[in-house]
Amino acid sequence: MSTRKPYPSDVTDDEWAFVAPYLTLMRENAPQRDYPLREHSMRETFNGLRWMARAGAPWRLIANDLPPWRVVYEQTHRWIAAGCFEAGCFAAGCFAAGCFAAGCFEAIVHDLRELLRVAGGRKAQSTAAIFDGRTMQSTPESGSRAGYDGAKKKNGSKVHIAVDTLGHLLAVLVTPANEQERAQVAELAAQVQEATAQSVTLAYVDQGYTGETPAEAAKEAGITLEVVKLPEAKRGFVLLPRRWVVERSFAWAAQFRRLAKDYERLPETLTGLHFVVFTVLLLAKAAKLLQSA
Repeated sequence: MSTRKPYPSDVTDDEWAFVAPYLTLMRENAPQRDYPLREHSMRETFNGLRWMARAGAPWRLIANDLPPWRVVYEQTHRWIAAGCFEAGCFAAGCFAAGCFAAGCFEAIVHDLRELLRVAGGRKAQSTAAIFDGRTMQSTPESGSRAGYDGAKKKNGSKVHIAVDTLGHLLAVLVTPANEQERAQVAELAAQVQEATAQSVTLAYVDQGYTGETPAEAAKEAGITLEVVKLPEAKRGFVLLPRRWVVERSFAWAAQFRRLAKDYERLPETLTGLHFVVFTVLLLAKAAKLLQSA
């Protein structure tokens, strides 16, 4: 156990008991690069990642009482890229093809989403989703792949997400900011159906998804797009039915300063960090359930 003073971002005992099987890609004493044996526990490495995501610090500025930045950085990319072992396979030491699930954090988010839905008296899989996108300002690290968003008047990346009716993450897609939301419907819908076992039949969207092309793309995946429009005459802020849920999800993610701008060189890393952030958010929501379990 660490003797350092805890950070507010540290994982709790109950949360760690839930995520540890997902994150253990190898035996606990496996060698790390530049270290003869594993000097830094997996839990402390995960705490380093959580601290970085919440504080928004560069990798090399991770606090000195957490594992070295390179350990956290390399392990994070293993978690994002390598996937995780399905329940039962890891305990049996099975490394056969087909035993890998989605990326570790993606698998955690999907399982927690189902757990929270069932605990709330809902079906495990949602039948409706909400699509939307937001533009993240580019930085020197991400500028080479940035596009210009004329509506927002900024260079950057556009993060397209799909959430269920509770605002929990289903899918993420990163493109240059000049890409239109309607052009990403096919890929986003395919990811949603893969995550929900083809259960989604309806998706609420804004007027940026208007047109026959996005409607046909969604229909091919078995999803009907419903465009939620603003009233013809409005004054001040108007809360749009269903559509506000995805805006709240963006607000949840905005609490993590690493997602304030696009600081990542690779879009895959930005995608992975969205699942990291929702892992933290959903673990906090499920804390009472984890304690009772």
